[in-house]
Amino acid sequence: MKQFTIPFTYRSPLISSIKEKRKQDDKMKKDFTPTLLDLGPVQIYLARHFGFCYGVENAIEIAFKTIEENRGKRIFLLSEMIHNPSVNKDLLERGVQFLQDTNGNILVPFETLTKNDVVIIPAFGTTIEIENKLTAIGISIEKYNTTCPFVEKVWNRSEQIARKNYTVVVHGKPAHEETRATFSHAAHNTPTIIVNDIQEATLLSKFIKGELPVNDFYSSFENKYSIGFDPEKDLQRIGVVNQTTMLATETQAIADFLKNTMVEKYQLAESMIHERFADTRDTLCYATNDNQTSVHGLLAEPADLAIVVGGYNSSNTSHLVELCEEILPTYYIDHVDRILNNTTISHFDFHHKKEMITDNFIPKKNPVKILITSGASCPDALVEKVIDKLAGYYLSEEDYIKKKDSFL
Repeated sequence: MKQFTIPFTYRSPLISSIKEKRKQDDKMKKDFTPTLLDLGPVQIYLARHFGFCYGVENAIEIAFKTIEENRGKRIFLLSEMIHNPSVNKDLLERGVQFLQDTNGNILVPFETLTKNDVVIIPAFGTTIEIENKLTAIGISIEKYNTTCPFVEKVWNRSEQIARKNYTVVVHGKPAHEETRATFSHAAHNTPTIIVNDIQEATLLSKFIKGELPVNDFYSSFENKYSIGFDPEKDLQRIGVVNQTTMLATETQAIADFLKNTMVEKYQLAESMIHERFADTRDTLCYATNDNQTSVHGLLAEPADLAIVVGGYNSSNTSHLVELCEEILPTYYIDHVDRILNNTTISHFDFHHKKEMITDNFIPKKNPVKILITSGASCPDALVEKVIDKLAGYYLSEEDYIKKKDSFL
């Protein structure tokens, strides 16, 4: 896989060494067991796969290269480059301005842009409407486009099934930048609708099977369907694609459920399913799959707690938290400073969108076992700092350095 040039401050000698060794030992990526850092009184288990993915490293490389090549010019990002506060803070400190917030609210009016300005499209991509606005101003949308190739793969797959007259069902969070972008690109070619979860997929199935009146569709899926959507006509042939950072298992469950709905509705034989349902399993992101599968491997280890590191508005990170929460006390942090001391942690409850303080989060036992993973937009250097801080509560600096050196 391509090697990217990103700021060294995001790298971690410890994590890089661990990842490289695991890569050499498991070239086919079939071993999802975690890596044990045995520090004596504290044992830290690192997920097999975590941290920056291909799309994120690609976006960061392009963004920092763009800044270097355009000194003296105004440089804008459509919205956050990725959902990580450290990376976005670095970009802001280098003079980059955000045109929108993560919800699409305007921060800098597009009318103030000129053709001499540089606009970077983030890893999530953007809508066709915004692409057209920028093009009309005279701003190149290709030169500084960091859209993840795996997001573009979803768009391409949507276009392929659109040409075969399938309606696209997008599994995603309606307000998320990537879902807005995918919805726009799909809706440009075919009727499109967003479902947030299996509950909404179940509701959609009732309209497909005629169990609910057509007129109720528009209130049930308000702001989630394309202009001119006709449920009676447009739900006869469908295909499911996803926001690439959703739970892969949930996307597959939704696709399987809606496929079975079509089989039931039209009494389809196995050989005829394609007449009503498009197979789009190839749109699931490899990094999302690897990171989530690695968490399952991580959770197979008996442990006392889990720490998940990543931006609080990061979709892929929140799903890793969800998986851990099913088994263990789990603490979602976006920075090492959230670990206030060896008993107290400030962490994020993403279900209720609020920060919490928990005391006695580390049990008093020997050894204590801690599982750690991070989101796809979290720098490895931040994970190493979390490990350093935890180790510092149990080992002297000298002893920890010796232990750490043994892992390099």
